[in-house]
Amino acid sequence: MAWRIGVDSGGTFTDICLFDEDSGKVEVWKVPSTPDDPSRGIAGGVEEGIGRVGAHADDVAFLGHGTTVATNALIQHRGVRTGLITTEGFKDLLEIGRQKRPELYDLDADKPPVLVTRDLRLEVAERVRHDGSVEIALDPEQVRSAVRALRDADVKAVAICFLYGFVNPEHEAMARRIVDEEFPGAFVCASHDVAPEFREFERLSTTAVNAYLGPVMRLYIDRLGNRFREMGLRVAPHLTQSNGGVIGFDAAARLPVRTVLSGPSTGVVAAQAIGEQTGFSNLITFDMGGTSSDVALMAGGACKLASEAEVQGYPIKAPMLDIHTVGAGGGSIAYVDSGGLLKVGPRSAGADPGPVAYDRGNREPTVTDANIVLQTLNPGEILGGRMKVRQDLARDAIGHLADQLGLGLMETAQGIIAVVTANMAKAIRVISVQRGHDPRDYALVAFGGAGPLHAARLAKELDIGCIIVPRSPGILCAMGLLLTDLRADFATTRLSALAPEILPGMVEAFEGLARQCAAWFAEEGVAPADRRITRTVDMRYAGQNYELPVTLPDGPIDESALAFLADGFSAAHRQRFGFVAEGETIQLVTFRAEAAGFVRKAAFEPSPLAGADPSAAVVGERPVWLPEAGGFVPCRVYDRDLLQAGHCIHGPAIVEQMDTTTVVLPGQRALVEPYLNLILEAL
Repeated sequence: MAWRIGVDSGGTFTDICLFDEDSGKVEVWKVPSTPDDPSRGIAGGVEEGIGRVGAHADDVAFLGHGTTVATNALIQHRGVRTGLITTEGFKDLLEIGRQKRPELYDLDADKPPVLVTRDLRLEVAERVRHDGSVEIALDPEQVRSAVRALRDADVKAVAICFLYGFVNPEHEAMARRIVDEEFPGAFVCASHDVAPEFREFERLSTTAVNAYLGPVMRLYIDRLGNRFREMGLRVAPHLTQSNGGVIGFDAAARLPVRTVLSGPSTGVVAAQAIGEQTGFSNLITFDMGGTSSDVALMAGGACKLASEAEVQGYPIKAPMLDIHTVGAGGGSIAYVDSGGLLKVGPRSAGADPGPVAYDRGNREPTVTDANIVLQTLNPGEILGGRMKVRQDLARDAIGHLADQLGLGLMETAQGIIAVVTANMAKAIRVISVQRGHDPRDYALVAFGGAGPLHAARLAKELDIGCIIVPRSPGILCAMGLLLTDLRADFATTRLSALAPEILPGMVEAFEGLARQCAAWFAEEGVAPADRRITRTVDMRYAGQNYELPVTLPDGPIDESALAFLADGFSAAHRQRFGFVAEGETIQLVTFRAEAAGFVRKAAFEPSPLAGADPSAAVVGERPVWLPEAGGFVPCRVYDRDLLQAGHCIHGPAIVEQMDTTTVVLPGQRALVEPYLNLILEAL
């Protein structure tokens, strides 16, 4: 018996998914997260899960996990004291940035704190030109002096970023060697390793973020690795990257900036597999947890990779799934603002103390409390009876809010749901309507602990006609770890016009990227038969300041490849912006290679149809407040574990399971398809 284990450590709960390679059996487990030391909750959850299925540590064949450690450290500004060594004249670039305000029309909007204070940003004389030639050689003694000053200032990490270091990394590599010699205890990273691409500010920001998070992530990985070894695990654990793939612990410790979307990325990977199962290729994923909601769009069954994103106000140039996040989760706190309006989030009650109904000391009402008052959530217990909740405390907290608003208790609770739904709908419009996609052409995949609870209302808000609720939606991110591959991304910037003259340079660029991929495959121990390289090129019209990625298929790089790129760019530009600029010069900017190492994945078999009657799965009935009906309406409650393929549920109804609750509104039906996913549709 060999078990594959996926772990997703969120802000409120840590989810464990166990898959038996021999029998195909899937088990799920959920434990509270431990924000003070996330490794404790993860290791404890894995140990509990292994014990629950009667297995031993020796039986574990794979263990991968997603984490919010880097994300939370960046959000809460709990990184380490960081120093920067940069080219003379560029120490203030972190603050100057692009000279843009965070909000165009908000003159009082604050920029995020600069991660490296000005006194710790040290300059050295050196200059590499745009073509890689050295104009001013680096003085090693000046670098040593800077490193000693940072060491004496008690920094824990050092970032190195020189002008055009991505074209010629010689000076950065020399400076890094000097840091290792003079300051061996420091975490050190150079921009040509972290983000070898053009755009000076974004490259510098990414390198600074990586250094700022490095010691935090290294401590976490060391603790978790030690806990796993103490448990007797023999497999090398893996960590999720923002691009949806997994890497070893050593690589994650070197490049923590690539894990800032570690948690939600595997949920998108799992949703893609569910789309293949159910026959839907156009999907919008909706992952609502305890602290936030993450949404992504998949056209043609694949989620696009973004080469750059802004996380908490910090630009990061690292490959990541195009996921948009808002502070709207089950633990999001509802309050009345200074103008007397009801607001929800982004502040969250988190795992500790959690919602008011958890009776752990919180007195501010949350989205979960509103659902408990409305009784869309079980008013007595959740997590399959493992956690008791107190509806009376939730009613008191929301009642206090109702008094402030001058509304009734139930109207206020429903108002909380309406506000958080509007927040989530806005996030989906960002990744769909604002990018040329009509959400009505997509199915909504709802997962996370709170996703299925809110999916029906969210779909109604966006006029989406179909909702897919996976078999285990609350732990889908953990399950996604059992469906993903090893993955790494490499890039090099070479700005040039699309013309036959660039072919030798293209060949040279992709050959260099192929060598980097080969070295990574060897480091990760990927067999030749399990290797895959995907090539893309970031392209734009001359004069534009943004690029669109175009995939380059396998094969020789010749004039037919150039024609393919030209056609692909025109199609991408028309889809994104609605037009093609005929006759304008097209530029190739950054060449990319994605290295994927295939691993054995969890496989699921369809179930035989059992007829349409779901009455055997009914476990009770309770009144649920539905504004469509003007008050409480009796709703049948179904046990998800008892539902079989072919069953059809007519709303209003509630479907409960250990990891989530699904609401079926009046005028909807829920079908159980052969892979036991729920398909919600309007009648």
